[in-house]
Amino acid sequence: MSEQAYLDLCRHVLHNGKDKEDRTGTGTRSIFGHQMRFDLEEGFPLITTKRVPFRLIWSELLWFIKGDTNIRFLLEHNNNIWNEWAFETWVESEEYDGPDMKDFGLRRLSDEAFAEDYKIQMDNFKRNILEDQEFAEKYGDLGNVYGKQWREWMTARGETIDQLKDVIEAIKHNPDSRRHIVTAWNPEDVPGMALPPCHTMFQFYVQDGKLSCQLYQRSGDIFLGVPFNIASYALLTHLVANECGLEPGEFIHTFGDAHIYHNHFSQVEEQLARLPKRLPQVSLRAPHKTIFELSYEDVTIEDYDPHPGIKAPVAV
Repeated sequence: MSEQAYLDLCRHVLHNGKDKEDRTGTGTRSIFGHQMRFDLEEGFPLITTKRVPFRLIWSELLWFIKGDTNIRFLLEHNNNIWNEWAFETWVESEEYDGPDMKDFGLRRLSDEAFAEDYKIQMDNFKRNILEDQEFAEKYGDLGNVYGKQWREWMTARGETIDQLKDVIEAIKHNPDSRRHIVTAWNPEDVPGMALPPCHTMFQFYVQDGKLSCQLYQRSGDIFLGVPFNIASYALLTHLVANECGLEPGEFIHTFGDAHIYHNHFSQVEEQLARLPKRLPQVSLRAPHKTIFELSYEDVTIEDYDPHPGIKAPVAV
């Protein structure tokens, strides 16, 4: 079963990884260099040993596909996974006049009074993003993150490249090419991004009427982030395959730094004690639409019966 590749990674890093410091100050247990393979014919690789919210994965991927970089679209779909980075820009601005939110990512986990202030300020921030277009434009944009690089890569000549559209056209007309690549890592733009791309580059490959995709991920939060990444790129493979008249093949996930945060150890142990269940299936309700015409309602997941979710803090 495809999920076993993910569980094997969890177990390997937990038992054999090396402890390292990290940007967030939380600490990680890490390995460098790993690869997982998921046969998409076996089912859709949405992890079953804990509940993973497919609606968040799909709305985020749709956000990328649209080339959007503002969290307003995500909040309109009740998706809060990018809020922290935009919120940090707001609370560090000269216009912010609320309680001190310095180091909010760590303080809210240990200080009950601060956690309440944080919730109030975050709720205010989200409401302003949704209701105030000018505020959203100023504080909701995350810079040249994934969607921008995928759909509107800026060249040195001031022109733009729609990488995702170009790669789909190349798959249709020259399937044997070895250049079906989309990259999100633009060294010139990295300093201005809210979070430099963790999943940095992906490549498609066509053989025997099937489309496969390999992702290179420079940094992977194994417990919280990687299940999202697996499902997101498996879904992208399904969508591109459908548009190109191909069947989904494999999703291959290659890592640089794959790590478990120190404050996720007990959660990983809990997950490893569970037995995987049958994988679900992804359903395209509008297979005739192009990938750029899809709406949130056009993609659903079927027969997903996971174990309960396991909560863990996000390191920001």
